[in-house]
Amino acid sequence: MFWTELCFIIVALMFGARIGGAFLGMVGGLGVGLLVFGFGLTPSSPPIDVILIILSVVLAASSLQASGGLDLLVQLAEKMLRRHPRYITILAPFICYVFTFMSGTGHVVYSLLPVISEVARDSGIRPERPLSISVIASQQAITASPISAAMAAMIGLMMPLGISISTIMLICVPATLIGVAAGAIATFNKGKELKDDPGYQRRLSEGLLKPIHTEKEIKVIAPRAKLSVIIFLSGAVLIVLLGLIPGLRPMIDTPAGPKLLSMSASIQIVMLSFACFIVLLCKPPVEQILSGSVFRAGALAIVCAFGLAWMSETFVSGHIDLIKSEVQILLHEYTWLIAIMMFFVSAMVSSQAATTLILLPLGLALGLPAYALIGSWPAVNGYFFIPVAGQCLAALAFDDTGTTRIGKYVLNHSFMRPGLVTVFVSVVMGLLIGKMVLA
Repeated sequence: MFWTELCFIIVALMFGARIGGAFLGMVGGLGVGLLVFGFGLTPSSPPIDVILIILSVVLAASSLQASGGLDLLVQLAEKMLRRHPRYITILAPFICYVFTFMSGTGHVVYSLLPVISEVARDSGIRPERPLSISVIASQQAITASPISAAMAAMIGLMMPLGISISTIMLICVPATLIGVAAGAIATFNKGKELKDDPGYQRRLSEGLLKPIHTEKEIKVIAPRAKLSVIIFLSGAVLIVLLGLIPGLRPMIDTPAGPKLLSMSASIQIVMLSFACFIVLLCKPPVEQILSGSVFRAGALAIVCAFGLAWMSETFVSGHIDLIKSEVQILLHEYTWLIAIMMFFVSAMVSSQAATTLILLPLGLALGLPAYALIGSWPAVNGYFFIPVAGQCLAALAFDDTGTTRIGKYVLNHSFMRPGLVTVFVSVVMGLLIGKMVLA
């Protein structure tokens, strides 16, 4: 029955990934139904804490977007890139990383990609280089940002082990930054220069390229956008401080006696409160909060958390003895195997949060050390492997020089080299740093 159920789950995930979007969460719900009604397993509890953390963080990020805060950040990035165009392959990925880190969403990269492509072409630099590593960097930042949906899932799952957000960030932030640096170096001289690229020269001679604009469009930024950014980042800093200094959290009465307010409740309270401050002080159009791209992405993460994590928890808890006897020894001896599993599952479901919710319960049930789970976590950024993610497709669309492309054999695409190098280095550094911090 174990293998029958596992095969069903794999097929369901593949089918869900093919349709994509909210259907992934629905497939998870169908999986729970079959496991319970068809195979007689006891359903686990839905991941309520994870769902509420994601919802509170997304409301704050959506309020920031409605207030013009994301537009302001993009405008600042454009100024920086135009000031140092020769170093765009190094600067662009770190700018994308920082912006995703601050906003908690990779959607900010959509506004940056056309700027990166245009500045690279204006400077005679092959756009494939900064575009490909920038997409990878924006993915890596998701597993470092204190306010991303994936981090919310990670916090909710690691809290029972006493692992705080500050510990996770202490491992993941330096690991992913070093990984991005390695990916940028690996991409710095990738491919021919624009003046020597036959594809670009053909497009140029055929008049297929848009002329280089000497006058740049000035986008009007909402008057209180800067304030919204300050408020939002203050909330993120407060969350990190609450995790780093537990004494800042109040004592509350529980049936088991007084104890510190949990980080889960702290994150929910802080982010909802700061979302409220943004609306009251910056006065964004409230109806835009629920209609923006950030909220839609967050809603998708919530749906995935509800269905996929519930299915994974139900399956693992129903077969925990068998899983431990068959898999535990292997994974304890070769802990890096969990990173490989994370990578290929993320490539299939195209979501860091969903991959976290699928595999972390398995790692926790098997008793894998916390350093191995956190150090391997950057491997959930593997959805560039099959380049169907929104950021990859956007980079392909914005590069009118044709240098960013998918090869004849699909997998020989522009994102493969920077992606593999970045993920590999991030995981290796994560495991090393994690062992020093937690072992």
